Amino acid sequence: MNMIKIEGTCILLLLSLISIGCNQQGGADVPTPTGIRSTSLISYQDLLRAEENPDDWLMYSGSYRSRRYSRLSQIGRNNLDELRLRWAYQIKSFEKFETTPLVVDGTMFITRPPAGVTALDSRTGREFWSYDRRLPGRISTCCGLVNRGLAILGNKVYMGTLDAHLIALDWKTGAVVWDTKVADYDAGYSITVAPLVVKDKIVVGISGGEFGIRGFLDAYDSETGKRVWRFYTIPAPGEPGSETWSGNAWKTGGGPTWTNGSFDPELDLIYWGTGNPAPDWYGDERPGDNLYTASVIALEADTGKLDWHFQFTPHDTHDWDANQIPVLASGEYQGQKRQVLLWGNRNGFFYVLDRKTGEFLLAKAFVRQTWTEGMDDQGRPILKPGIEPSEKGSLVYPGNQGGTNWYSPSYSPRTKLFYLSVWDIPSIFFSSPPVYQPGTPFYGSLYQPSAEDPGYGAVKALNSQTGEMQWEYRLHTEPHAGIQSGLLSTATDVLFGGTMQGQFFVLDAVTGEELWVTHLGGNIIAGPITYLSENKQQVSIAAGNSIFTFGLD
Repeated sequence: MNMIKIEGTCILLLLSLISIGCNQQGGADVPTPTGIRSTSLISYQDLLRAEENPDDWLMYSGSYRSRRYSRLSQIGRNNLDELRLRWAYQIKSFEKFETTPLVVDGTMFITRPPAGVTALDSRTGREFWSYDRRLPGRISTCCGLVNRGLAILGNKVYMGTLDAHLIALDWKTGAVVWDTKVADYDAGYSITVAPLVVKDKIVVGISGGEFGIRGFLDAYDSETGKRVWRFYTIPAPGEPGSETWSGNAWKTGGGPTWTNGSFDPELDLIYWGTGNPAPDWYGDERPGDNLYTASVIALEADTGKLDWHFQFTPHDTHDWDANQIPVLASGEYQGQKRQVLLWGNRNGFFYVLDRKTGEFLLAKAFVRQTWTEGMDDQGRPILKPGIEPSEKGSLVYPGNQGGTNWYSPSYSPRTKLFYLSVWDIPSIFFSSPPVYQPGTPFYGSLYQPSAEDPGYGAVKALNSQTGEMQWEYRLHTEPHAGIQSGLLSTATDVLFGGTMQGQFFVLDAVTGEELWVTHLGGNIIAGPITYLSENKQQVSIAAGNSIFTFGLD
């Protein structure tokens, strides 16, 4: 185990605080003058080549294939003892800091909770400009005032807001270019997801599944902010899939889209996960499969028309959203060369799907599970008795947090391993009839952990062909703590990740051996990124209320 040296950290943090005090506008929608030097504009072609040109980090998941894999190779097993903290930047918030930064030609863009954006010098952490949005006094969110990131195209950066707007900012000044209302925050809608650029459109999902919303996925014109298309994840009566709902349950059916999707430019399909049906934990008022909740939807990029779907958990009553990142890969499955989706699902199973047709190829449990006997030939789970939430409580593996959750996985084309953060923890699920009121929780009771089995959190590496576990790295954490960090693999076969107790670590991507770890002093509930700064590889991660950036000494 190697510990980093952090001499000079206090000075760097102090400078960041001074910068915040001078530049943030205390909620005003007025940015400060820029110091950005680059004149480069990011085109759609640049985004298409993001994985092949790893000098920058241009989108939430690194590339359209969402592998969180980098071809950079300066930092590896042989020089981790030289890894040092280069700079740190503090934000003025104690909300959860879940941002994935974007890095473009020497400038880093981050979102700050609850609704801010800052542009930083990626070499030093010096602030160029900051933008803060004024929010209403009351906003309904399930899990904190969070924002996970941005998208960039041309001369604009794009952010969704907690009051359910999509905004475009001038990337050199932070000035508002346009501001579009997406939904009504009073009804429980919000946006926490990083948008995704697809051609000339900005695709963005919605949060609010815990408040009885009707979920959707939207696309907006990148220049004007005008909506181009909308796909509702809960079909209205008469539409395909509406037969899986009863009565008026579709109107408050949930199905949020609060985690980023992926895009296949060759098939021209957008892949996006959908969340839980509402109400959580109480399915009596919504009999049926409840399409298209707890599913992956494949939409035509230009029209938003549904091409295919696959439902992981029909009639979900355990809050097992399919709000995970779809990972695109290619390989031989069942004797055929295929283009596939790799998916570590919250219900505890790793899936492989044909991404052209949606055909089910594989499901393999990656944590303990007690809710199904297995899958039929179409990938539909065969339920065990006694696993539904009840008045007395039902103990089920995995628990409410799921086998994994929204935390970004990583896939290395070198090792052919799929890496994900997992929870091996049960929950006791209770159920009771809820009452719907717009903008208020629509749960159907709650859940609680099991005192008899505290479980554990881990990073696991799965064989992408079979789903078999290659290795497991258990965290140095107390029971129930789990893990909420995204992961990052690189061309030197190392894997970066973090813990909710603030450990930032590097593992051998082939064996799972711990190679390096340091303690950052704050929860890590975001994904690391890597990029070049003055031709030197750096790695950045949000922890606590700061961005920490590391490089070789």
